[in-house]
Amino acid sequence: MRLLTGKPGWSTSADVVVIGSGVAGLTTALNLRSHGLSVLLVTKARIDEGSTKWAQGGIAAALGPGDTPDQHKKDTLIAGAGLCDSKAVDVLVSEGPEAVRKLIAQGAVFDKSETGEIALTREGGHLRDRILHAGGDATGAEVSRALLTAVKSDKGIEIIEHALAIDALKSKTGRVCGVLLHVIGAGSRDGVGSALARAVVVATGGLGQVYSQTTNPAVSTGDGVALALRAGAKVADVEFIQFHPTVLWRDLANRGQQPLISEAVRGEGAILLNHKNEQFMVGKHPQADLAPRDVVSKEIFNQMQQSGQPFVWLDATRVKDFQSRFPTIYASCKANGIDPLKEKIPVAPASHYASGGVKVDLNGQSSVAGLYICGESACTGAHGANRLASNSLLEGLVFGTRIAAALAKQLPAQEEPVYESKTTLLDPKIVLPLQISMSEGAGVMRSESSLRKTLQTLNELSKLTSTEPQIESWEASNLHLLATAIVQSALIRKESRGSHWRSDYPQSSDSWLSRITTEIDESGNWKSDLEPIQ
Repeated sequence: MRLLTGKPGWSTSADVVVIGSGVAGLTTALNLRSHGLSVLLVTKARIDEGSTKWAQGGIAAALGPGDTPDQHKKDTLIAGAGLCDSKAVDVLVSEGPEAVRKLIAQGAVFDKSETGEIALTREGGHLRDRILHAGGDATGAEVSRALLTAVKSDKGIEIIEHALAIDALKSKTGRVCGVLLHVIGAGSRDGVGSALARAVVVATGGLGQVYSQTTNPAVSTGDGVALALRAGAKVADVEFIQFHPTVLWRDLANRGQQPLISEAVRGEGAILLNHKNEQFMVGKHPQADLAPRDVVSKEIFNQMQQSGQPFVWLDATRVKDFQSRFPTIYASCKANGIDPLKEKIPVAPASHYASGGVKVDLNGQSSVAGLYICGESACTGAHGANRLASNSLLEGLVFGTRIAAALAKQLPAQEEPVYESKTTLLDPKIVLPLQISMSEGAGVMRSESSLRKTLQTLNELSKLTSTEPQIESWEASNLHLLATAIVQSALIRKESRGSHWRSDYPQSSDSWLSRITTEIDESGNWKSDLEPIQ
């Protein structure tokens, strides 16, 4: 099954196609080049757009005195609420420090302490200072800058910007051997074409635009995960959508990407207050305001329910050197009429990160031959039910390196694609009602009734088809596919765990210490299974 497109009007090829220009895609591309493989790097907007550059938090790695990968692992496992794959966490925390050192060698500049050492800070869920930051709250932008500088100087990496990856191309053997792309305004490559490769790496980031309010940029419509699903790949843990607890609240009319107020602000002493001016996180968790994100998001939701107000307050007026420590956040607050040095900031949870994604092994291989997934699009099992703060950039660095090494060892000859005839396409008009339904029924808090209502809405929206292949229709179709996968899995998991909170099943249960995997067959039928945690 694939999306409806026009006939490919052009073709190109490389050893490996990498889709996405965030930390995962750029790291994978650079490491593929170090093994002598040619790379076609495809990105949906400009190469410097995407979620990585918006990351205000840092990179977590056991680099400080007295810290160890084992301590980092323990914190990761606690945040993951029993669903982490232990081997994946071992890989993440043990290979993480070297991956960060390599990033520094590539030119990334991180904040230094007064003694000249890299300054390590703490964020929610971490029991040690192990977070590297750059430019205070601009870590993602610096990581992106350093990697992009290296990519742009490598003549073995061909870059195609403004290109939406529509569907995987498969050979007669069922192996992925390229992708269908739609390129806007690229001369002879205008429109739909085929990019052939011996393997395809999906690193398209998140799917935050499934919800009406998100920290993700507009390009985060989950295209890579949807592409993999249609290619027959399994997804896992997709019910675990992490909501960032402190996103600047403006008003309900503001949809799409919202300004993020990093956890690091609370790490520097900011406190959450309800409308009675009470510090409500005290007594709710040993780490209070620095509890894991799911705990804080749930409690903010509770406070909002009790007060009837759509936000709570974040008081950062006592944070030392706020303006220089958090220049990006200061600027976004001021742009929205708030002076964080003098007044409290209204905040509310918003969709932030997908802990699940396409199920992969420790080398990023999906359940479909030739298709590899890295970064937020992947489910390595390292995050479990809730990603630990600042483990996301690290995951892109570590697993991008591993994918490249695996492909260098076993990359088969190019196979010819077979173009499928069964197509589907939905009308762009479904996007707004889909986002509203997902936020209301499958957001921070879910229940059987709210999820059933959302699924009914999704079923009704699926009848609004389109015969006009265009970016808006492809994105709408991708969002619908992913929303359906999230709701299906959330209905199956009858417990509350990590970033999945069911009001009708408020407790976690050992009987649910399993990973829910989901796939669709060639006819579009859904199939879900429970797999025991490794």
